[in-house]
Amino acid sequence: MNPFSSTSVIIFSVFLSVQAIGAFFLNRRTEYQPTVAPLASLPSTISAWRMVGEYPIEKEVQDVLRATDSLSRVYVDGKSPYPVSLFIAHFKSQRNGVAPHSPKNCLPGNGWVSEKNEIVQVPVPGVEGGIEVQQYVVQKGESKSVVAYWYQSHGRVIASEYKAKAYVVIDAIAKNRTDTSLVKVSTPVINNDVAAAVEVTNRYIADSFATITAALPN
Repeated sequence: MNPFSSTSVIIFSVFLSVQAIGAFFLNRRTEYQPTVAPLASLPSTISAWRMVGEYPIEKEVQDVLRATDSLSRVYVDGKSPYPVSLFIAHFKSQRNGVAPHSPKNCLPGNGWVSEKNEIVQVPVPGVEGGIEVQQYVVQKGESKSVVAYWYQSHGRVIASEYKAKAYVVIDAIAKNRTDTSLVKVSTPVINNDVAAAVEVTNRYIADSFATITAALPN
């Protein structure tokens, strides 16, 4: 079998070619960067959820993240004992090597071991077919959590890192924009009940998606 004829190599080659074309266009035009309200203006109450904690991103983390703006909060509702953590990082441009750090890489770096991961469809009011998100079940010591994340830009929700990178090039050429946001929602697993933590995570996403979307550039 010739490894260079494999589908994966062909896709990778096309991806590199598209990146090269995108880089050419990126360097020839002044990028459009829409004005965005600070993420801190996101409501402290979203549907039945209320904020119970807000945690500034440490400078050491910000220096690595290199996000234009970021937010880290914890919300709870009256239906369950589960606190839900919301993290958003907005990037006004992905030129000059600035890009979201995938939780797929950051979680293991922080000591979390993945037990299960898949792309799942989450029903969201007003969005036909819902949205696709990356969903992980991770564990560190005795702690276990459900983590869901996606990339959001220009009204588009993307679960795959590869698709997100491809759209950077497409949007740079078609719209002269490379701005994007990473949205991550995580819920601790209590009494080893992963299904309950998944349900809470998905319910929070459904309840908050419209509010989060309104806070990000379209």
